Amino acid sequence: AGLPHGAFFGAGALAAAQMAGPARQGRAVARMFLGLTVANIIGVPVGTLLGQELGWRAAFLVVTAIAVLAMVGIAVFVPRLARTGSGRLMPEVRALGNTQVLLGLLSAVFGFAGVFAVYSYIAPMMTELAGMTGGGVTVVLALFGIGMTLGSLVVGPLADRALRPTIYTALGALAVVLALFTFTVHNPWTAMVSVVVLGAVGFGVTTPLQLLVMNKAGAAPTLASAANHSAFNLANAGGAWLGGVGISAGLGLSSPAAIGAVLAVAGLGVALTAGFLDRGTGKAAAGATAVPARESSQVS
Repeated sequence: AGLPHGAFFGAGALAAAQMAGPARQGRAVARMFLGLTVANIIGVPVGTLLGQELGWRAAFLVVTAIAVLAMVGIAVFVPRLARTGSGRLMPEVRALGNTQVLLGLLSAVFGFAGVFAVYSYIAPMMTELAGMTGGGVTVVLALFGIGMTLGSLVVGPLADRALRPTIYTALGALAVVLALFTFTVHNPWTAMVSVVVLGAVGFGVTTPLQLLVMNKAGAAPTLASAANHSAFNLANAGGAWLGGVGISAGLGLSSPAAIGAVLAVAGLGVALTAGFLDRGTGKAAAGATAVPARESSQVS
């Protein structure tokens, strides 16, 4: 079931960016990712309700029907687009070796691992630290989805205006929110507000990093675009594991938030390093083109 995930969102992000044009790529990719955020608000609760009332098979059948409708909708409404890249595997694999692509993927792994270090243990945090009931946890999960949606809507235009500053700001804000969450989780109201903000800044990392990886992969962006979602899934697994390590070590149920803050800072460090290297490469390239121009003028 997980096999189509990276392929669909990788290809979908490229299609959205190509249809929107260079000036509105961030908005288009962020809007395409809204499917993930809406799924957290509506899809997960509805799927759970169907499973409880009609059995788990009914939930799977409904998902299958929705998938078929989506497939038909894509076939009918998405226009035929120019091929992205050569269509061959090896150029796509070589693009993954690009330093900027690798650093972008690493930023996604560290940054989003901070989100999942907390999200994986949100239920016991809310019940045992914030003093909420089981029903309140359902509300918190919906609030997280609302925060993701808000973050996705806001970050698209920002990424179009200033891509790397948006990445730095999102990762820095994520680190601050996670650090504060170690304190705010002890009150139900501040915990709920923090969850909304966490969803917003956490998902605010996805679109700009997706655009960065796609752009830096050059003429072979398809595999890099899909690999970005593999990076987020690695973050899912790694963040959950590291959060569990903190709890198992006796550091308390709030420790995953502190661990997540450290991971977000690490992601910010990687992103800043990538920006510094990219700026140096740009200056070197400018110098390399300037020298021949001066020489040619002297010869003439």
